[in-house]
Amino acid sequence: SDVCSSDLLIHRDIKPENVHLGQDGQWRLLDLGVALSGKEPESVRSLHAGTPSYMNPEQWGDDEQTKVSNPQSDLFALGVTLYEWLTGRLPYGQVEPYQIGRYRRDPVAPSRLRPDVPIWLDHVVLKAVARDPRQRFETAEEFALALERGASRPLNALGTTPLAMRNPALL
Repeated sequence: SDVCSSDLLIHRDIKPENVHLGQDGQWRLLDLGVALSGKEPESVRSLHAGTPSYMNPEQWGDDEQTKVSNPQSDLFALGVTLYEWLTGRLPYGQVEPYQIGRYRRDPVAPSRLRPDVPIWLDHVVLKAVARDPRQRFETAEEFALALERGASRPLNALGTTPLAMRNPALL
């Protein structure tokens, strides 16, 4: 089955350097070098691509189905980008190309690092970068709507991830 439909593009390398605000006020994604359009052979789609610090936890696992980039991978990377813009830090720390992503703790709320960040924005960003994919935004439209509604219709806060899920070996 195809990773994406013919009208969908998966960027696979969303990060601050690849997001640009034009003079016309429109946001644009740059550098489509590793993007997928759905027309690539399976061997290309299954390649690990992107910047490690912006990749979702599933892409580091053993399950071949979840290792493949999908639209939700891009939403996670966009959440990491927003987190970094707000705090100057990455939610799960820097991951070098030779390392495997580490997701042993929940990210610190942006407002704890920058008190001027509103709580409603904390909730949106933390939902976008949640460790559990079931807690994240399902679609870009849902993510955009949460940002547009902001304080007028804030999201509920996510609970903390139990230690048994974060690091079973430590438990």
